[in-house]
Amino acid sequence: MLVNVKFYKIFTIFILLSVNLFADEKDQIATQLNNLNSLEFTFDQIINGKAEKGSCLLEFPGKLKCDYFDDKEKELIINKKRLAIRQKKYNKTYYYPISKSPFLNILYKDKLLEIVKSGKLELSDQIIKLKYLNDNEITVFFDKKTLDLKGWQITDQYNNKINFSLHIVAKNNIYKKETFEIPEIN
Repeated sequence: MLVNVKFYKIFTIFILLSVNLFADEKDQIATQLNNLNSLEFTFDQIINGKAEKGSCLLEFPGKLKCDYFDDKEKELIINKKRLAIRQKKYNKTYYYPISKSPFLNILYKDKLLEIVKSGKLELSDQIIKLKYLNDNEITVFFDKKTLDLKGWQITDQYNNKINFSLHIVAKNNIYKKETFEIPEIN
């Protein structure tokens, strides 16, 4: 009987410490995100098995510009509510609404903070994984040591599975307004 009581006490302490550690990790990530205004990063993206690479500028709230290292010279620009994909090689631009895009979860700090606050946390040796289910499932990854954003997995509104990993080059740079301008419709 005494052994069971000791085991119960040790088990309870372990559970309480684990919950407290998870809360501490989330608080530290939230603090880091609150101090972040912009990111410059390189990326690897896999959409339904097709790999792409490039570099991006992200400015909170709601602005993203990515240049893809491909033969079409693809450029993606998001400026608040609009998304444009431009193929410079062919001088073509495609426009998409972003209102239902799961990208909004990354581009707006308040939505990203909601994922951190409410997401199910999983720890590994090097990565903190936060899984969040709202309209779409999104999993966001953070480096366990630096707490830097490392990427995400989402299923978009067209049911594409997107794995996006990133390497941060710079933080809190200031970009010119025209950096995120959407090309005009011809």
